[in-house]
Amino acid sequence: MNASSHAVQVLGKTVKLPRCGVVRMREELRFAGRVLGATVSRTADGWYVALAVETEERLKAAEDRGAVGVDLGIRTLATFSDGSGAPALKPHRAEHKRIVRLSRSLSCKQKGSANRAKAKAKLARLHLRIANVRKDALHKLTTTLATKYSTIGIEDLNVSGMLKNGRLARAIADAGFFEFRRQLEYKAAMTGAQVIVIDRFYPSSKTCSGCGAIHAITLSERVIECGCGLKMDRDLNAAINIRRQALAQHSVERKALADASATVKPASVKQKKSALHRNVQAA
Repeated sequence: MNASSHAVQVLGKTVKLPRCGVVRMREELRFAGRVLGATVSRTADGWYVALAVETEERLKAAEDRGAVGVDLGIRTLATFSDGSGAPALKPHRAEHKRIVRLSRSLSCKQKGSANRAKAKAKLARLHLRIANVRKDALHKLTTTLATKYSTIGIEDLNVSGMLKNGRLARAIADAGFFEFRRQLEYKAAMTGAQVIVIDRFYPSSKTCSGCGAIHAITLSERVIECGCGLKMDRDLNAAINIRRQALAQHSVERKALADASATVKPASVKQKKSALHRNVQAA
């Protein structure tokens, strides 16, 4: 159910909705501003209201900002070019046995019975908890990146194509690569950071970050060794290459923008007078 701002009133931990009246909320509104509208939805066995608020608050960016390359993976959710990273929580994998048990219990219940409704709600709550764990980890990671760095390099992953791999589809879906990029892009716009998307065919993992040589390594090889003496984790090596490529692409875009603005000639005095004369005649 959608409602306009005229019909929605928020006071403390209560919200007044049309046709529903005053409804209690679990928490107060965390943003100060004008309420534009509300959307009521139901997930699992809980009711939720999403309030659209017009506010001036933005994410605060750190003063010391730089560039970083981010390599997404299954074993480690994100590896940064500075050597740090974010672990993969794998919430679906952690609760997989419980999902199987509750799904089997649901299938044994008689259709239309109260016990089947209880089993269905219990399974839905578990799926909601898994989704919330994944979203919480992604929100913390993307907020840190958007506020700490001004240039963020990521790969243009073909997630739909990756999901066709039957052996890795569950792990890829559990990581939430698409949601990571979606959150990062809109948060970077709020903090003034720039997200540079590297071409998906760029061999970031196979390219040596020391000398630039390209090696033929398989997915099972987790360490890259090069004749130049470099021996590094393949995810860290990829993150360094992504950062370098993002900075190069960013400089090319800035140069192209500067050249385009330099080629635009200002209007001549004669053209300005003609335009002014036409405006006077039109008036």
